[in-house]
Amino acid sequence: MVKASDVSTMADSWSESFEKNRVLPPLSQTARLAVDNHLTQSRGFQLSFSRVTAAHLPQETQDVEQHLTYQLRLTLFDESHQHFFGRTWKSRPQKIKNNTIIFNEALYFHTSLRLPCNVVVVELVSLTSRPDGSQQALGLGFTILELFSNKTEAQGANGDRRLNLHLGSPRVLLHPLLKDTVDYGIFLKTVDGAHLDCAVKKHPALTSVMHLLPENVFVSGDEDIPGLCASPTGDSLLRPQLLKMLPFSLSRLTISLQPSLEKFESQLLQLISADCHNTKQLGSDGAPKTVVIQERRLHVGVHNGWCFLEKPQVVVLEAVETGVRGRTDSTSKLSTPSKDSSTTLSLPQTLSLRSSLELRLINHLAVAIVFQLEYVFSAPIGRETMLSTTSSSRAAFLQCLRWGIFCPFQSPAQWKGEEIQLVLRGGAKPNPYGVMVYSTETFAKSHASVPLSAAGTAQPASETHETITFRLTSSLNRKLSSPKASLRARQEDMSFEKSSPSSPSDGRRHILRASPPDSPPGPMLSLSQLAATSRYPTISHSSSVLLWQQSFPSPLHPSPLASAHQLSHVAFPAVSNIAHLEIDLQRKGDVSSLSHMEGDQIKALPFTPVHAPVITPGMNVPRPSSSSSRNSLAHLHSAGFPEIYSRSGDIAEVLEPTEPMSFDPQLEEKDPLQSNLLVFQFLAFTRTPETGFGPDWPDKIHFTFQFYRFPPVTSQQLKLLTSDRVQHNSVGAVPCVLTSITKHGTINPDSPGLQVQFRVDDGFLKPGERRWFLRYLALHSLHIDVWDSNSLLLIGSTAVELKYMLRQGKPAVQALHEVEVLTTDYVGEDIPLPSTSVGHKSASSPVTVHTIIRGRLHVRTGNIGYPVDSSRRTAADLTPSHSNIITPCKITSGFKGGSLASTNILQLNATNMTERMPLYSSLSESDDRLTVWNHRDIIDRVKTKEAHLAMGPLHSKYHRECSKAESIANMLSQAITTQHLLYASLGSAEYMEFVLKNPFNVPHTVTIHSEDPELSVITNTEEWSYFKALTKSQTVIEGNMFHREEDSSGPRVYLRPKESVHIPLKYQSFHCDHTTALQGPGFIPTGSGSQMAKKNLSNIIAAKSIKVTFITEDGKPMAICQVNVEPSPHVVDQTFRLYHPEHCFLKKAIRLPPWHYPTCGPDEEPDPQPYISVCCSDPNVICQSKMLVPGEPQDVYLKVPGSPSPHVKMFFVMVFTDKWMAVPSQTWQMYVHFLERVDVSCVTGQRTCQPLVLRGKQSTRKIQCFSSHPQEIQMDPEGVFLLPPSSVQELQLKVQPWRVGSRFMFVNAVDTESQQLVSAWLVCLSVHQPLLSKAFEVCVPVGSGRGSSRKINFTNPYTSRRTFLLRSDHPDLLQFKEDTFQIGGGESYTIGLRFAPSQSPGSEEILVYVNNLEEKTEETFCVKVNYS
Repeated sequence: MVKASDVSTMADSWSESFEKNRVLPPLSQTARLAVDNHLTQSRGFQLSFSRVTAAHLPQETQDVEQHLTYQLRLTLFDESHQHFFGRTWKSRPQKIKNNTIIFNEALYFHTSLRLPCNVVVVELVSLTSRPDGSQQALGLGFTILELFSNKTEAQGANGDRRLNLHLGSPRVLLHPLLKDTVDYGIFLKTVDGAHLDCAVKKHPALTSVMHLLPENVFVSGDEDIPGLCASPTGDSLLRPQLLKMLPFSLSRLTISLQPSLEKFESQLLQLISADCHNTKQLGSDGAPKTVVIQERRLHVGVHNGWCFLEKPQVVVLEAVETGVRGRTDSTSKLSTPSKDSSTTLSLPQTLSLRSSLELRLINHLAVAIVFQLEYVFSAPIGRETMLSTTSSSRAAFLQCLRWGIFCPFQSPAQWKGEEIQLVLRGGAKPNPYGVMVYSTETFAKSHASVPLSAAGTAQPASETHETITFRLTSSLNRKLSSPKASLRARQEDMSFEKSSPSSPSDGRRHILRASPPDSPPGPMLSLSQLAATSRYPTISHSSSVLLWQQSFPSPLHPSPLASAHQLSHVAFPAVSNIAHLEIDLQRKGDVSSLSHMEGDQIKALPFTPVHAPVITPGMNVPRPSSSSSRNSLAHLHSAGFPEIYSRSGDIAEVLEPTEPMSFDPQLEEKDPLQSNLLVFQFLAFTRTPETGFGPDWPDKIHFTFQFYRFPPVTSQQLKLLTSDRVQHNSVGAVPCVLTSITKHGTINPDSPGLQVQFRVDDGFLKPGERRWFLRYLALHSLHIDVWDSNSLLLIGSTAVELKYMLRQGKPAVQALHEVEVLTTDYVGEDIPLPSTSVGHKSASSPVTVHTIIRGRLHVRTGNIGYPVDSSRRTAADLTPSHSNIITPCKITSGFKGGSLASTNILQLNATNMTERMPLYSSLSESDDRLTVWNHRDIIDRVKTKEAHLAMGPLHSKYHRECSKAESIANMLSQAITTQHLLYASLGSAEYMEFVLKNPFNVPHTVTIHSEDPELSVITNTEEWSYFKALTKSQTVIEGNMFHREEDSSGPRVYLRPKESVHIPLKYQSFHCDHTTALQGPGFIPTGSGSQMAKKNLSNIIAAKSIKVTFITEDGKPMAICQVNVEPSPHVVDQTFRLYHPEHCFLKKAIRLPPWHYPTCGPDEEPDPQPYISVCCSDPNVICQSKMLVPGEPQDVYLKVPGSPSPHVKMFFVMVFTDKWMAVPSQTWQMYVHFLERVDVSCVTGQRTCQPLVLRGKQSTRKIQCFSSHPQEIQMDPEGVFLLPPSSVQELQLKVQPWRVGSRFMFVNAVDTESQQLVSAWLVCLSVHQPLLSKAFEVCVPVGSGRGSSRKINFTNPYTSRRTFLLRSDHPDLLQFKEDTFQIGGGESYTIGLRFAPSQSPGSEEILVYVNNLEEKTEETFCVKVNYS
């Protein structure tokens, strides 16, 4: 037996912590305002209070002053609503010395309510002792500490503060005159000479312990927080360390209600029904409402006295007879109980949980497991209730009935391996869930004679107590045991369950009381737990009706698609948040085998993505096709596309893309025409007939792509035109000529096609980059995304091989490509409805990926050679081959004597810049069709900025502020500064060596300090050797050259007198601009040419100037290397577009292609085991790749945080195959489209309506909605409608699918005037097969050239005349004689069927739907057609 003295300490620990840490919550209006400002993530802060200077505080007598102490008290206050919230923190009492009170207190808190209206009220009180030993507090003044500024991100206002104290009490802030007051000094008088010194800082280290502390609570570092390791410094929150979480399993849980479950629930229903009658909530016929129990739930969570460590788990309980062991299904037909031999015919019932729960606990006395019994009731809705069209005739509401706690670490040796029994409590007592708990008069009387004890204290069992019984075991012991031992333990456990009666008087159970001691009343009803329910939405706090008057939709079954998607980490709506652990998916004969699996590790299900699977890089490249007929080619030739001519006026040589292409680098090197003008002509698009789309789809298209390191290109919208003569005379698909559209919306027939040109010459390429550019053309393909310009939906993607743009010594070349535009579609198998037999089904369905050809794109590529223009050659071409060696320039005439005026400094700067800065020439030409990248504007800005900085001393204000010593220091600093220009691109490491010379006659130890971490010193000898071999540097490598000390700002190197050493430096940046252009076609150019593509901003790294200072021991600089980083766009090898629900993480795995990994230097042996590493340009995206067994495929794993719809997040992923990550082998551009998720469960052939909400913005817009599958999804309204500003428009989504399985479709709301995307939805369909009325079989001859006709009889089951519609899931194979017919009640109608002929044998099942005018299915016939 457990002694009461052994558990009292633990119980008091949890109870005291719970009572002390109860907080007053903030107002719901403030929480909603924070959510509206996208402040959903909590952040940590540190407040430091050093001293209070109080020169004019009220003086006490000398006797009182000796015992007088002072204290600070802090409370959070909402100025907008004049509401105090959180809890009041009190500092340690301190005495005053020399009119100063030293506190030196540091406290911490975290909050998501980072609004300017939330402030901290700090009160200074004096404490005196009373004769009875208590203390009397007297307020001396208060002040207000503002935490957050008015910035949009609501960041903490960091820095030191000095605040004046105001006279009076903080309660004055509740006065109506002070509401919405900006300056309190108008109404409040300050204390002369009294102020508080404090500081506010962000504290990111608090993020790791936020689950241990509630929001908006001030905590000092010396407070006892269960789960946090104690710090030897006394401040455990400065650098918090967490205790280890221990896994435990809670099983064999039962709840016994008194006097019996039937009587308890009967009395409960009577009280609720009487309450409904007293409030005059009667049914439609005037009779009292019938309230029924719909579900019994149990909340189980782990609480540390402050808050729940994790969100409590919610499980469903079932009523079983006492003594019954084994698994029981939700229906009585599938139950297979095994009763005790001691049981009789009628046994009392208990609530049972047959599955086990996994909990994570912390070994601390104040950690408790908290239980809450909750019932879901259902009642009819009264006449007064306002209902929407989607509401049912019954409403549901929740009520907490009992709760209890168990502290497992009071004496764990006594409950290990034994059952534990707790006494549950009810009534208006504070509880961790913060809800009102049901209590009856009988319950109160039965507990009046029982003295209250601490939570978890052992008490004798009583028949009048509601109890919960369970077994708690450690999961670590089960994991460490052998499989045979685990199996034997499970068998012993099952035998114990069968032989052990469930009598309350069993001596093996510890009966514990689960309620805290009495406390002051003050709990309130919180309905926020309804957000976790699986079948009902959250009850509105602002509703005026009673709890059972809330209008709820009908019970929603969890979507069968949810089980297959739970591992994809998608944020589901409320219908899938609760874990229904009691569903039995086994057959009758599998109950015994399932019982042996009790407590086993749950097996992971196959991962199912929520969007179309990604095409693996290097795989599924659209192949060129030569299927075009001569008639189609003649049609393209007669369209009048501009020809590609060489510089001499001859037509460029035509290359055939279907023939192999040989590449000789020497021919390219010897080519006198080193300048290239690359031309892309988008000529035509061939539509592919597809089910669900009209013959004229798409009507307008545009393209997005990125060539080499030029800015991304978004073309204007192009109209698809087809000649009527060619259309009628041809049998197959005919290419549609792409024609530009003028700014007036008319077609421009004089300018067919779209032409985009890129000039690549010595003015564009960096030194040594030409061979990389030729390698890019030889090995890469240009990836093009094709978009529907009307709906802004992605049609598909394609790729054009660039190797046919290599001239190989020819003056000009061209090639005509016809490539397939591909897209992928994800389809899962049908998941039966819950009402069908699912005993043999798995929880997940297989995944089928379909590659769909959406059309063929006709593209002509060309390359025209030009001689090198000497005027366009940059000075960078004249730099030596070893330009990575930075040698300081000798300056012997830096100061020629005379005045230290700024003009001399300016001349010196100009001299240095002339010697070191290269010259630049413009790359732009007056060609409105040319899209190029130019560095001129960036260099001009850098030079202008430096000129302004140098000319600063010319201003009179600068002369007044600068002294002669500063001018000398500036001149000397410029004299030892060496400028180095560096071209850098994203992810590529730039290597350089700085020649550092000791000009003194004494040795020095020099510290190397870089002001930017992206420019670092290479201290590893192996890495140094790798970069020297990569850059072919011939300098000497010295081992153990650098050493680092703890207090140094960088590595140190020892220099002898007059010695020179080479310092290896590396610059590498993984961050760039992630700004994306608005989704939509490019703008129409204003020039004469209409074949212009829109230039988007290139996502490159930022230009910067970094100083590396070489400092001696005395702190003076020996030399300064200033590296001027100029941005250079990077090459994009692959583009991915992913679609995901908004506000939830995207987890994706991308398989790497089988590359040849160059993991060694030029002179090293190849590494048999490739080294692969990945980096991401967005620090908020988790990107990693794990090393696997050689020969096995390797994946790149991404975890992307969600964003609101229709935001598009863009970032880059760089894949490195060398150990030192010098140059990325692959650079991927990732686009993640976040859409609003809509789940629809429907049946094939039948229309299902789902409402959508579209909210207006600041201005009036003309909106039209489009769907990716117009035959299966229709929108109401269909056409263009007006969306007023700040309005709410309800849209009707009409879904009528024809294929079974889980599918994903897209709906876009587009502004038709600006061609911008307003809102987007991801429609997740779970389509089931309908119930078949009849089945037929038909034989159709093959190759006869004619089909077959059949008839089916249909009888109107109604007594009135009705109109019916005929539908088929294969309209291409089956046609009806009449699609609509009307017959009287009880009459029969003959449905005429006409089957299309077939040229190949086989069979096909065709479904025939008989629908009413609302497209609801009346009958479904299955016709199996055998083609023989």
